[in-house]
Amino acid sequence: MLNRVLILSASAGAGHVRAADALHKAFTQTGVAREVMHVDALDYTNKVFRHLYSKAYLDMVNRMPEAMGWLYDYMDRPWKNERRRLAIDKLNTRPLVELLKEFNPDIAVCTHFLPSEIISWLKAKKKLSCPQAVVVTDFDVHAFWLCHHYERYFVAMEETRVHLEKLGIESSKIAVTGIPIDPVFEIAKDKREMRLKHGLAADKITILVSAGGFGVGRVEDLCGCLAQMQHQAQAVVLCGRNDALKKKLDALASTQFSKSRVSFRNLGFTTEVDEWMSASDILLGKPGGLTTSEALSKGLAFVIVNPIPGQEERNSDHLLEEGVAIRCNNLPVLAYKVDRLLDDHTRFASMQSNARRLGRPGAAGEIARNLLKLYQAS
Repeated sequence: MLNRVLILSASAGAGHVRAADALHKAFTQTGVAREVMHVDALDYTNKVFRHLYSKAYLDMVNRMPEAMGWLYDYMDRPWKNERRRLAIDKLNTRPLVELLKEFNPDIAVCTHFLPSEIISWLKAKKKLSCPQAVVVTDFDVHAFWLCHHYERYFVAMEETRVHLEKLGIESSKIAVTGIPIDPVFEIAKDKREMRLKHGLAADKITILVSAGGFGVGRVEDLCGCLAQMQHQAQAVVLCGRNDALKKKLDALASTQFSKSRVSFRNLGFTTEVDEWMSASDILLGKPGGLTTSEALSKGLAFVIVNPIPGQEERNSDHLLEEGVAIRCNNLPVLAYKVDRLLDDHTRFASMQSNARRLGRPGAAGEIARNLLKLYQAS
């Protein structure tokens, strides 16, 4: 059994933190570790640096998504500029270095590239000796995820494993497990029961609209276009922690959308996403790594709208290639595209079947068990 496991995330978007939370739960539930601690690496940096990594990220996603995409592609140069980036990170993460030395974990698990880069540097300088595991939280791998000193990489799919091999990561140190999601997604839940439990119609097509964990994007416009559908349906809109968005959507549902064939249910932050996904047929919105993995585990077809240029664009490519998704690039035709999908029963069923094939609901537990074996073999 492991004595101490340190899981490190970074709150630049919600996905990295959710993956770390899932791993924390899996390590605890499987009983492979006595003490498990999850920390947000940005809490151990200075205020300016923390701002650039979190708030500035969200501002760019909302206001300058094209710039975000350009920057993502420009920086995707394997093994380039790593010294410059490391120098900046070292200057701003001294409290994180102290935490690592003080906690002295048996193994460190990173769901973001910032702490993995710091740990790799500490291992190179012989200031830290524990094994490091890097958990990539998107379906594609960006150059930022690369580091020199590691014992295991965990990735979402076989193509990502091949990509890492081509970039010089040792094949024996790469495991294809899927992206870690809360172990609760492993529990099968009846669609009809979940609909009735949450006050939804039992016999209507149910569309789950995902605005992301922070409730960003043109969600009001999206819902307005969805309201023009010809099919009878019910939409559940996950607004996250964006209370202002929820209030706007509630007002629209009682006015502009009141005569629509689509009924709207707007939710704030919820810890029951697995049940809402179990109740749904379609996920509509942004294909973030964690949301995508959760939806795949529940066999949902995807309607991709407004993916963030960069990582979500690449996630979209994989979903389209695997026959799980359709994409709407122009909101005015959103209702038409969803109606057309629902008219094609064979295609719709195939998309849901493909989603179930790709789903890896047990990824977090698999990673925990893999790392226990790694520790026992060392």
